Amino acid sequence: MRTAELTRETKETRVSVALDLDNAAAPNIRTGIGFFDHMLTALFFYAKIGAVIDVDGDLYVDAHHSVEDCGIVIGTALREAYGDKAGIRRFADCHIPMDEALAFCALDISNRPYLSFEAEFPQAIIGGYDAGLTAEFFRAIAVNAGLTVHLKASGDNSHHITEAIFKAFGACLKTALTVDGNAVTSTKGIL
Repeated sequence: MRTAELTRETKETRVSVALDLDNAAAPNIRTGIGFFDHMLTALFFYAKIGAVIDVDGDLYVDAHHSVEDCGIVIGTALREAYGDKAGIRRFADCHIPMDEALAFCALDISNRPYLSFEAEFPQAIIGGYDAGLTAEFFRAIAVNAGLTVHLKASGDNSHHITEAIFKAFGACLKTALTVDGNAVTSTKGIL
């Protein structure tokens, strides 16, 4: 079973994440940041991953700790859920348009954490969400899940740009995690 359930508690946040890579149940997300909830729902919907996420953070400071810590726990849960990576496709890439915005994602479940992030956000704030936290979130996932991730996006509307990025990552994750064999997809025999 490709599942994981984790809780991480610090002086700034308490983040609980439950993931099921093989059950596309409707995501149940509560971070206290409406736009971020919307983005996480889109990510897990397109990844076809069942997700229950509950975050209590120091939002009186700002959303940074909640968003970054959420990425840390999601990344760690992903790593735990996909285990030894036997049989997964490993690589994926896709383009996702959203109106005038276009996002590209390529990822490798490589055990070599790296994030390349190229996107500019014309509007810095989206419904109370700081668009600049998007890169922090994906960096936390890449590092903690052991992913190589390349994200690029362009557009005129920060909401569209951000949503296209989250959807592209989710769609790539779905493809990369698809099991279509039983061996590790590596010439080295290990990831």
